[in-house]
This record gives sequence, C-alpha cells and structure tokens, in this order.
Amino acid sequence: MTNILLTGGAGYIGSHTYVALVAAGYRPIILDDYSNSHPGVLARLEEITGKPVLHVRGSVADVGLVSALVDEHKVQAVIHFAGFKAVGESVAEPLKYFDNNITGMLRLMQAMDQANCRALVFSSSATVYGDPASVPITEAFPLRHTSPYGYSKIVCEEMIAAMLAAKPAWRAGVLRYFNPVGAHPSGLIGESPQGVPNNLMPYVAQVATGKRAQLNIWGADYPTPDGTGVRDYIHVMDLAEGHVAALDALLKTESSFTVNLGTGQGHSVLEVVRAFSLACGHAVPYEICARRPGDIAQCYADPALAQRLLGWRAQRTLADMCVDTWRWQSRNPEGYS
Repeated sequence: MTNILLTGGAGYIGSHTYVALVAAGYRPIILDDYSNSHPGVLARLEEITGKPVLHVRGSVADVGLVSALVDEHKVQAVIHFAGFKAVGESVAEPLKYFDNNITGMLRLMQAMDQANCRALVFSSSATVYGDPASVPITEAFPLRHTSPYGYSKIVCEEMIAAMLAAKPAWRAGVLRYFNPVGAHPSGLIGESPQGVPNNLMPYVAQVATGKRAQLNIWGADYPTPDGTGVRDYIHVMDLAEGHVAALDALLKTESSFTVNLGTGQGHSVLEVVRAFSLACGHAVPYEICARRPGDIAQCYADPALAQRLLGWRAQRTLADMCVDTWRWQSRNPEGYS
C-alpha cells in the first residue's frame, strides 16, 4: 500500500481526507499535536473505516521526528494540513501564525528532503487572492493578502515554488480552498471549533442547537442579490476527494500544479441561513448588523483548472452541506469533548 503522511490529520479537513484516502486504497498516517484538534476523532475514524488508525502525537516542526516517521513507514507523499487558519486570530497574534505556518512548513520540507520524500500536497487558501477585483477567481489572479494568515499562505506557496525550481526531484500540488463546510454523512466526524466559531456554518449550527442565541449578519447592503456577502461554500467531503485526486495526479504524472478547490457558485449568508433552517426544521434567529472592516462583497472560484488537470469537481449541494452539518452538530453539540 502507498503510505501517505497527514500532518494535522486529526483536524477538520484532515480527518475527512483520511476517510477519503482509505476509501481510495491509500494508507494514511496521522501526525498531529492536537493544538487545534481532538484525539477523540481517532476512534471515530476507526469506526467509519473499519481499520485501525496509525497515528503519532507530535509537531510538524520536529525535523527529527518527521524524518524518522517518513523513513520508517516509507512514506511516498505528505499532505500538509497543520496550519492555523483563523483570520481574526492571525491579526491579533501574528507571530503565532508566522511560527506555526511558515516555520512549520520550513521544518517539514527539511524533514522530507532529509528522508528523500519529495511529493507534497499543500493546504492553501483562497485568502491568497485578498480582495479580488472580479469573480469568478482563476489561479492566474494576482496574489495579495489582507491578514497575517493570508500572508503566511503566500509565503508557504513561494517556499514550495523555490524548492520546485531548485530541486527537480520535488513535486507539489497546491490546493487553494474556498469555504469548507459540512461533515461526513455518518455524523461521526465534523467541524469542532474551539471557542467561538470563526466561520459562518459552524456558528449557524450552534445557533440552531440553542448553544448561541442568534447569528449576527455583518452587513446587508453589499452589491449582491440580497445585500449579504456571497461566498463559495464547498462540502468537506468534496474537498477531501479533491485531495485524493491531487495525490493521484502527483504520484502518477510527477508534475506540479496549483488549483482552486471550490464549486464555482456563490451563496449569500441569507441563502445559507434559509437552507440551514430547512435542514434543521426550524428558524435560525439572526440580526442584521453593520459591516465589519475588511469583509468583501463576494468571493467564488473558477474551478475549471482542477477539473481539467485532476478530473475533479464538486458534487454536493448547499442542501447537502446543511443537512450533514446539522446531523453532526445535533448529535455532537459539544464536538469531540
């Protein structure tokens, strides 16, 4: 079997990708320090896949550990999820993000190079486009950042590009996610944010369960069909399957690529609220508030390149995203705790 190392593999996207990799015949190995995840996910992964989970507790910045792990298990590729991802937190604590996201990437690539494993799938983000001049967004759009988080992703992409230019043996798939939401249809794994959720869907879900009183919608006067912000929401299982497609392409063609992973369709905040109300069977209370500084009107992908290069496109609908999120949230109101 082909062994694949998942750094941050116990997290939201990493855990769903683990399931998709097992289904595709790969043997994933999780490395996680649980700074932004919960070890309770491991038993859930065993239940879903019917197989024991190989996992190691440790930091991606530990070069000796990562190198030994790659060497011991003859890892053929790494999927790197171990980055912090909250925009607001990155503004408040930029050094935390530079240390984890940038230094962590540096140490990971050092360990991989040392262990002669030079195939990398990198978890990037649509935040590298900043405030785009138009939509839909293609991979050719200029890169710019509006937060330390976005900056850290751009720096990591540049580090990868430098390694590809310097060392022909290296190859990489850079995946620019749009807005991952949803959960595995079993309801066993899903998004379990620590503290107050930073993203719309988990916040809506917590309001729907009564954990939070109401949703604040920041601005209803944008130049969009209903005045609220429009984003490209992608089901986490579609995203997970995108990683499998990227890994397949990386190992079979040995060529590098950078692609958007999104649906190509934007949904407004009010659309999401209405869809979630249908999924949970009752209204989700909300209040319209003033715009937040830095928010943009709309952001959605042109996913054509991923379909052409990887043979992948998103299949699941907004209704699927809401139904699966509600199943997860209603059965696990406190996440994995």
